[in-house]
Amino acid sequence: MRRNDLLDSLAKKGTFFTFEEALKISKLSSKSLQKALYRLLQRGAIERIEKGKYIIIPLGSEKGKYTLHEFVIASLLVEKHAIAYGSALNYYGLTEQIPNTVFIQTNTRKYNNNPKVFGIPYKIIKIKDTKIFGIRKEWIEETQINITDKEKTIIDCLDLPQYAGGVIEVAKALKNNTFNNKKLAAYAQRIGNSGVIRRLGYLFEQLNIKINLPKINTRNYLLLDPTMPEKSTKNARWRLIINLDEKILGELE
Repeated sequence: MRRNDLLDSLAKKGTFFTFEEALKISKLSSKSLQKALYRLLQRGAIERIEKGKYIIIPLGSEKGKYTLHEFVIASLLVEKHAIAYGSALNYYGLTEQIPNTVFIQTNTRKYNNNPKVFGIPYKIIKIKDTKIFGIRKEWIEETQINITDKEKTIIDCLDLPQYAGGVIEVAKALKNNTFNNKKLAAYAQRIGNSGVIRRLGYLFEQLNIKINLPKINTRNYLLLDPTMPEKSTKNARWRLIINLDEKILGELE
C-alpha cells in the first residue's frame, strides 16, 4: 500500500489511530508498516503521541507546529480517564494557578505515567476503583473528555494535595466559589480517606462555612498540608497538625 493510500485509509476512521489499527487497515507486515509510519512521521503527516499511538496532522500544518488541546491528548493517552486535581481546578476557574502538568486520574495501569506530548508533561495518577466517581463529560475540539465535577475536584485535591498546588489552593477555591455542600460531604465520606474529612472540616471551620461531617474517631494526627514542612501546632477537633499559617486562611482573596 502506498503511503498516501495508507494515510487516506487511516484518515477515514478519524484523526487518531493505533499501530494495531494501522496493521489491519494496511495489511502490511509489522516491519513494512513501521517503515511506512516512519516516513509519514518524517514528512510531518502524522505525529506519535506515545508508543503505538498516532494522530494525523491536518494538511497545510507546518511540520512540528501542530498541536491538540491538552485534554484531548489526555483522552488519547488513557481510555479510562478523568482530567483531575490542579488541571480540573484551573478548568473551572477555581484557581489562578496554571499547572505546567496535565493531571489525569485513572484506575488502569500505564507503563509510562509521565509522558510528554507536544512539549507538555502529563501526570497519570492511578487510584482505586472506589475513588472513581463524580465525573462529568465535556466536549473539547469535537472530542468528548471526562473531567471530575467541581465538588469531586475539591475532594481529590484534599486527598492528594501534591497534585493541586497544596491545600491553600483548595482553601482559596472554597472561599471564592459556590459549591454543593451536601455533595462535598457525601464525596468526602465516599472517598474512604479520613484525612479528606479532617481537612475539609477544618477549612470550612476556618472559613466560617457550615457543613455536616461525621466526627473524627482517631487519636492519630496528620498534616493539614503534606506538601509543607511539619509544625508543632495541632487542632484536636480535626486531629490535624496545622502547618499552614491560619492568618493566611483569614486573609484569602
